[in-house]
Order: sequence, then structure tokens, then C-alpha cells
Amino acid sequence: MALYKINPFLFILCCSFQLISSQPWDYPTANLSTTWVNSVSAPHSVDFSDRSTVRAILLRGTFGPRYACGFYCNGNCESYIFAIFIVQTNSISLITMPAIGFPQVVWSANRNNPVKINSTLQLTAQGDLVLRDADGTLAWSTNSTGKSVAGLNLTDEGNLVLFDSKNATVWQSFDHPTDSLVPGQKLVPGMKLTASVSTTNWTKGGLFSFSATNDGLVAFVESNPPQTYFEKSIGGLNTSGGSNYVMYLNGSLALLSNSSDSNNPRTLISIPPASSAQYMKLESDGHLKVYEWQSRWNEVNDLLTGFNGECYYPMICGRYGICSRGQCSCPKSSSNSTSYFRQIDDRQGNLGCAEVTRLTCNALNNHRFLELQDVDYFTFTADIKNTDMNACKDACLRNCSCKAALFRSGLNSSTGDCYLPSEIYSLANNEKEKTRYNSYAFVKVQVEAEPAAAKEKKRVSGVVLGSVIGLAILGILIAIAVFIIWKKRKANEDEENYLDHVPGMPTRFSYDDLKAATENFTKKLGRGGFGSVFEGCLEDGTKIAVKCLDGVGQVKKSFLAEVETIGSIHHVNLVQLIGFCAEKSHRLLVYEFMSNGSLEKWIYHGKQELTLDWNCRRKIIQDIAKGLAYLHEECRQKILHLDIKPPNILLDEKHNAKLSDFGLAKLIDRNQSQVMTMMRGTPGYLAPEWLSGAITEKVDVYSFGIVILEILSGRRHFEASESEEQQVMLNLFKKKAEEGQLVDLIDKHSEDMQLYKEEVIKTMQIAAWCLQRDYTKRPSMSMVVKAMEGVLDVEKSLDYSFNPQTVSVIPNITFAHSTPLLPSVLSGPR
Repeated sequence: MALYKINPFLFILCCSFQLISSQPWDYPTANLSTTWVNSVSAPHSVDFSDRSTVRAILLRGTFGPRYACGFYCNGNCESYIFAIFIVQTNSISLITMPAIGFPQVVWSANRNNPVKINSTLQLTAQGDLVLRDADGTLAWSTNSTGKSVAGLNLTDEGNLVLFDSKNATVWQSFDHPTDSLVPGQKLVPGMKLTASVSTTNWTKGGLFSFSATNDGLVAFVESNPPQTYFEKSIGGLNTSGGSNYVMYLNGSLALLSNSSDSNNPRTLISIPPASSAQYMKLESDGHLKVYEWQSRWNEVNDLLTGFNGECYYPMICGRYGICSRGQCSCPKSSSNSTSYFRQIDDRQGNLGCAEVTRLTCNALNNHRFLELQDVDYFTFTADIKNTDMNACKDACLRNCSCKAALFRSGLNSSTGDCYLPSEIYSLANNEKEKTRYNSYAFVKVQVEAEPAAAKEKKRVSGVVLGSVIGLAILGILIAIAVFIIWKKRKANEDEENYLDHVPGMPTRFSYDDLKAATENFTKKLGRGGFGSVFEGCLEDGTKIAVKCLDGVGQVKKSFLAEVETIGSIHHVNLVQLIGFCAEKSHRLLVYEFMSNGSLEKWIYHGKQELTLDWNCRRKIIQDIAKGLAYLHEECRQKILHLDIKPPNILLDEKHNAKLSDFGLAKLIDRNQSQVMTMMRGTPGYLAPEWLSGAITEKVDVYSFGIVILEILSGRRHFEASESEEQQVMLNLFKKKAEEGQLVDLIDKHSEDMQLYKEEVIKTMQIAAWCLQRDYTKRPSMSMVVKAMEGVLDVEKSLDYSFNPQTVSVIPNITFAHSTPLLPSVLSGPR
């Protein structure tokens, strides 16, 4: 099959090729309505000795290393990416030197979604560049339909450009960098390079990113929060208010300004001047390396290896590994022979160390510190300044998410700064002659609980000893205890000691602290069924959301449920509980501030400026699924949320979704298949089995299915303004499924959603799987995560008879639109 099909005009042009001696040999442009097929018989297809294959569709220039774009594979060639690569060419633009001129990929469109043989790339008549797999599934698109695109051009700089009739750029690959930069390419603030998972797995999703800021460059680990391992900035540039950017120049990565000072580049990182083709790539190990063609491809510089050397790369020795002069070892105790860590692979120390006993928030009394003197860390962001070592360790012990207390001080000082990271990567031996500071790492470890036999022996001994000396003072103790209890109840009858049995408690605030942080509770964000939510700011500048619980009986249960549930767990897709207040009759919960508010603000409105695109909605659905999978399957006890709905799903500034409002949560032991409980939750999201009272984690799966449909359709589960047959979404979903018209349910306010209709419909099928009447046929949330990632197929024989609730069968419920909520609402109405 031919690689591409072209219009008659271009066909005549090709036939006349040999008759015009000045006609160029390269093929750098394409017109609309052109299709290329990833076929084994395609022209410009070359196999290389490193087992890679390219099928070029555009190539710019002749003789030497030149940019081309097309289909690329590396290895067994079962999957391909559409990429821009540098190849060696001869004087008639044929790709040569398959033994040493291996293609160097500098950009790719679909590294997270590779395609197979016989996939197609099409520049449509409407101006959209679309990549489809062999079965027609959409893999990638420029989303440029209707933007007056006239053609496609691969420039001399390696930039793939869609241009209009005036030769203006409509879309360009330089605006969407992957893991590489080429000379002449810009990085503006907000753009970043993201490393692949490994040298053999090119999927985006590696640990490392490299991005531009308004005054320089930063490289960091994609943790939560990110951990920086390289930073370079220049102050004072462009004080007039214009924006700055970083450009790859010959000899440097330089900071430039869009203002009148744009002709004065400031060098951030020096690079060996290029004598031939050159590019830089963020490798999967975090190194930013420069490569140049010098009769073969050679590494000419490693840009981020700073003063402290290789040991200060975050994964040089894997997680928890200690690097010393390039050698890796695991943390060991200097005071006893107990081993808290073991090497993952004895023959490959750089793979890191695993905990012998996994650290868990469910047994805080068994947390200890492994002290490592003269051990440093690649980054240090002081959480507490001007403190001492003991205060640093105490702060880490009180914070369940803290994995180590890192303490730095001057060479002759006992006072220093404290850093409390929530994730630990590679540690390094502190060479004080270089760093000029003292450094200690107190790594948090889990010790084994005391054996039951030893506990019993101690208990019996204690009973005997207590019998001897206890009787003499028993009467006095009883009298004192009775007096204290009576006095306490009389002074404050409504205060109870709820928190004695709560494991892993977060920071405890006083009521006056939170009153000051919220400016006397003046900035109200919203109101939930158990109380109001206020915006606040702690003394260190941290923005918070404070939920003030009202009432007595039910609020006490809600307060205990929420502190016990979310206070002892930590996950990127759960809203972080920073602290609480339990002072007299006051019950308050302190959460991280979520600047984009609740999900319902973004999906029910129909406003164009708030409409989410498909990739954002898919990411939100995946985030919710991962949060629920953690609650159901990764905690010591299963945690049932029991109130999954858009108001209880909050979005941060990057639209990452996090579950909130655990006031109705239920903890059950893992050996329990069901639990009896009173009906709780929100009508419309309740699974059918609530009527029996025996529930499992599958009630959350059902609610999640409803939420998926609301996200994809942009409407509520019940719309009173619609006609009777359209009011209840599940009825409509069943009808459209039977008609084979699920596409009618896709949010009509989003053109982007219409473009990805095949993927949206697949996600609707996942929702149907979650909504099965028989809860045993619903998937687990970990299965949902795999289905969303495309590694697990959805159950084929789905029952679309959902038996949904209607308004008439829900007593004493009025469906109405929720009151519009300001950003960072912690909990919506129940």
C-alpha cells in the first residue's frame, strides 16, 4: 500500500520532477486532503541496525543530518508513534547510513497512545491533522478544524507547522514539546519537557520534568508537591511587565524578553557550540543531555550535573538508596542490627531500597526514626526555619504523610532548618568540605508490633505488681477520678473526648487560631449539610478551607467519621486534611484550599468559558477512580465514601480532582463482604441495594457511574426542565443505548467532546458497567482504573436495565439546582 495519496495537482508535479533540473529533491510540505498510510510497502521506509524503523512523510533538506517526520518504531515494531526525527540524507534526500545514522526523535504526537501497522495520518480538507489507528480509532489530532488551514510544512528548524493562506501559523509542534528541544525552539513559562518512563518505554509519565519560569529554568520530580533538583534564574530582567521566555541558542539556553530588551539574551546554561546537528533530551533518569552528530551521534554535555555531582540526582540510587561516590547502599541503623530496608535487587543497587515493614498511618505508635548522620538530600525546602533537631523530628512524627525529617545547620550551630518531604527518593552522603553545612536525615520507619505473648506476659506481671501496691491507694484514686469527672461534666457538659480512639490525628488547632486565620469567619465559601465552609490563611501563608460543623448529635458522628477517615490516610486524589479543632463545643476541620471549587461548577452550567475539554474530563474521571480505588483496596480497612457526587469532588488549580467530604464514610474490615447500615447519601446517586441495608464498596462504584455520565453529558442525573422522557438520565441512557445513539448524550456545549466521540462512548460503557443492577457484576475501582487506561476491556454483556429511581419513588425529596458555589467549596449540599 502506498504511503500517501495526493491530489491530481501534486501527482502532475511529481511526474514532472525529472524534467525540471531545479526541482528540489526533498518533500517538506503537504496540501489539504492528503492521507499517509503506515504500510510496510510505503516509500521512504528505512530499517536501521538498532532495530528502529522510519517511514518519512515529510523531509526538509538534502545531504547531511536533516529533519523529517513520519511513523517511527523502535524494537519489535508492533507499535508506532508519529514523530519528528533527525536522519542522515544524501544529495537526493534519500535516508542513508542505517548502520550508524540512527534516527533521533525530537518530538512525538502520541507517545502515550501508539498506533499499529496500517494506521493513517490525514490532513483533512477542513485543516485538521488526524492520526488514527488501523481500526479507525482516533489516536491524536491537532484540533484545528475550521481554522482556515491551507497546508502543512516541516521547517528547517524541525518545527511542524499548520499554516493558513497568509502563511501565518495556526498550529506548531514547537508549542507542544515532549522530552526534547532543538536549536531555535522556545520554552515559555508553562511549557515543560517531560521524561519518558524509561529508555525502552517512551510513554509520557516519567518522574522528571524540565520547565521555564519567568526568570529562568527549573527541573523537578513530579511528586506531590514537586521536588526541585535543579534551578537557575536571573533577576531583574524585564521589569517593565512583559513576559520572558527561554530559547535554545547556539551555545546556550538563554533567557530573553518579549519587551524592547529582546536582543539581549542572558545565558542560563552554557552549551558547547554546535558544529553540526544538535539537540537536547530530558532522559528518563533526570539528566538533560546534549547530543551532536560527529560522524555518529555523541553525547557532548550533561547540563544539570552541578557542583555536587551525580549523587544529587533524585533517582541515582532509587528510592531510599544512599549514594556515596557513585556507589549505592540502603539505610542502616548504627545502634542495633535491625534491618529496616533491603535492596530491591542485590545485583543492581541503583534500583533502590524497599521497606522491610511498610510504613502505615494505621499504627502511628510504631513509628520510629532511623538516624543517618552526614546524609543529605538533593533538594531542601525549609518547612520550619530556625529550629532544633528534636523539634524537626517531632513535627514529622505528628504528620503522617511525612516520610523523613531532614535537618540542616551550620557547621558550628545546633539551630537550623527542617524539611519534611512526603516522598523520599535518593539520599546522598554529605561532603561537608563542599556543602559547608551539617546534614542529618531521620528516616521514618515502622517497627513490628510487640508479639501477643510478650504483651500477655507483661500484663500478668503488671497485674501481680498492681495487686500488691494498688489496693493501698485504690480508694484514693477512685475518689479523685470521680471528683474530676464530676467537675469536668459540670463545667462543660457538651464537651466529650472523641479523639482518644482516632489514629493518625493531623495538626490540632485552637479555635482562636482558626478564628484569626479566617478573619473571624467572614469569607464564606459555601454551606454543606453539616455546616459552613470559610476561606482562611495560616501564618505561613498556606491558604486553607475551614469547615465549621453545626449541631450536636449528627455532627459529632460526622466529625469523628471525617477525622478518623481522612486524617489517617494520604493520597494525591483525596483532599488533604491539614488539621482540626475540638475545643469545647467547637468542631472544625481544616483542609487544603482547592482553587477551582467543586466539579459541579464545571459540568452543569452550559457556559462556553467554563466548558472542560475531553482530556480534562478523562483525567478527572481517572482521578476519581484512583481515589476510590485507594479507599476500597489500599487501606488497612476498606473505606466506603457513601456520598460520591460532583459537589464532593474538588478541583485544584490544574483541574486535578480530589475526593472530599467524608462525613458519611464507613470503615469496614477487609474480611467483611457486606455491612448493615442505615441509608445515607444523596438521592439519584444511591445504588439499588440500599433498600436492603446490606451494602458493599460497590455502592460507591454505582455512584461513580452516575458521576461519569454527568461529566460526559454536561447535565444532572435529573433535569426538571426537560420533557418527562428526558428528565431521568438513566432512563435516557438506557433508551439511547438500545437505539445505538449514545453519541446523542455527549455534552453539546463542547466541540472538543464531539471530536473524541469514540473515546467518550467507550467511557459511557464503563459507566454502564458501574451501574449494573446486580452489584456483583460491577467492576472494582482498580478494574475501572485499568479500563480507563485502556489495559482492560469492558465487560461485553452489559445490562442496560438500570431500574433507576424516579422522583415519584423518592419520598420528601425536591430536586433543584444547587446554589452557585464560590471556588474551594469544601462540601456541597447533601
